[in-house]
Amino acid sequence: MIRESRCAYPRPELKRASWICLNGEWEFSFGEEPVYDLKILVPFCPESKLGGIERKDFFGVCRYRKTFRVPERTGSERLILHFEAAFYHTDVWVNGKMACAHDGGYTPFSADITDLTEPASEAVIEVRCEGDARNLLQPSGKQCHKPESFGCFYTRSTGIWQTVWLEQVPDVRLEDVRLIPDVPGKRLLAELTLDGNGKKDVSMTAFLDGNAVGTASVSTEGSSVSAEIPLSVLSLWAPEHPVLYDLQIRVNDDSVESYFGMRTVEWDRDGWILNGKHVFLRFVLDQGYYPDGVYTAPGDEDLENDIRLSMAAGFNGARLHEKVFERRFLYHCDRMGYLVHGEFPNWGFDYTDVKNTGRFLAEWGDAVRRDRNHPSIIGWCPMNENWDIDGRPQSDELVRTVYRTTKEWDPTRPVLDVSWTYHVETDVYDIHDYEQNPEIFIERYRAFHGDERFDAQAKGQRIPYDRSLPFFISEYGGFRCGKNEGGWGYGTPIDDEAYIDQFISYARVMMQNRDVCGFCFTQLYDVEQEENGIYTYGRKRKFSQEVYDRFREELSKPAAIEE
Repeated sequence: MIRESRCAYPRPELKRASWICLNGEWEFSFGEEPVYDLKILVPFCPESKLGGIERKDFFGVCRYRKTFRVPERTGSERLILHFEAAFYHTDVWVNGKMACAHDGGYTPFSADITDLTEPASEAVIEVRCEGDARNLLQPSGKQCHKPESFGCFYTRSTGIWQTVWLEQVPDVRLEDVRLIPDVPGKRLLAELTLDGNGKKDVSMTAFLDGNAVGTASVSTEGSSVSAEIPLSVLSLWAPEHPVLYDLQIRVNDDSVESYFGMRTVEWDRDGWILNGKHVFLRFVLDQGYYPDGVYTAPGDEDLENDIRLSMAAGFNGARLHEKVFERRFLYHCDRMGYLVHGEFPNWGFDYTDVKNTGRFLAEWGDAVRRDRNHPSIIGWCPMNENWDIDGRPQSDELVRTVYRTTKEWDPTRPVLDVSWTYHVETDVYDIHDYEQNPEIFIERYRAFHGDERFDAQAKGQRIPYDRSLPFFISEYGGFRCGKNEGGWGYGTPIDDEAYIDQFISYARVMMQNRDVCGFCFTQLYDVEQEENGIYTYGRKRKFSQEVYDRFREELSKPAAIEE
């Protein structure tokens, strides 16, 4: 049985009352012919145990079918079918007629199926998904391009892997909204995208602790309009005090619930500045994988639990690594005060050819636009470790275009062009340093002289280190601590005491160095054969509670840039 929490509202930042979750049992088959000889639990992929099939080889094409009851209509409402994510190319038919097609494995898409269905009757959805982690035009992140998982590559996730749902909406409605906090002006700026014909009367009311603290009203005949909401009470969102305002948006008869956080993000050579104060990034690498669900958490509580486990060990945020995490995860980050980078699964994509720029930007743009209202996101990182592909280097023009376009979509956050290899144009300079010898690592980061921090790990970079940029050690650690034969990690296995000592000593030397703005430890939990997490793959403790308390105590100390 699917957990009830797997039917939690999938889009918390734009919530309507009238919706139907379509997760649960669907008919299923492999291959082009829709024979539907199997059953699968959506939203779990066919490679997963929770999906009920657990087939892990390359199969290319899979097909789904589900019969559902079309809701009644009381007027001119429209019926929208939503897919939160499916890998990679998806075709959708309703009652035998094409509803939509979508390319991309990580971002949502939808179709208006009003004219393909009859109210209060049964309708049939059919879905065809085609995905291949070996296809260099399909960004696939950590999905393994070999038959079996190895190193830091894991089980694939083909087909539907996030919630499928129906939403009944008025014909004149809110389509999307961009929310921009203006802290100095004590106001919220809103850019609304609208759908439908005729005059659209928009009203917005902000609430704090249940009390109305700001309103705005505008009208338009067009498809977009801007508004500003002055706030009578300003309470800032911060990790230690993650205040969220509620926001009610009305467009004629359409009523939508949203929320927002008021905070500023700036940066200088010393690092990130949140609400006017430097904050040291105590990040951990989060791969977003689950033992039984692969790409998909068993329930909503599991998304929240990963944040709790990280915070319990003293981390204040995470790199959401090589994956676009689902919206409910970011919602929990917002309400729990957990800082994150919005990232993209660029591995598996051919970034060596500038002709592929548009294909990359298409889905990356969808991800940025989907997530840019979240106060927890304090930076963007579209690419990670652009190693040569079959001897071909990355296209610097492609990287530069991605960086500059991201800045156009969102100028309010810093953009890290490529994490570590190879910087072209960036707001943040970072390195990955998996040095396993504590003496070497500690001496390397005890202090910097001149451009030593560039020379240590930046060989082969496209641009020299610019001392006006913040310096981020965005991957380190990876200490292998596992007992399984065939397990993988950086360096040779070390015992528990060595792991604990290295964790504390590495964190301490970086936090005490004023030239370091943050770090990201590899990693939060083991993933399949990779055994270098501070928790097991099943999210169980590897050490006693006292050890995690020691980690948290060390990481809670002020860093040099915070003093």
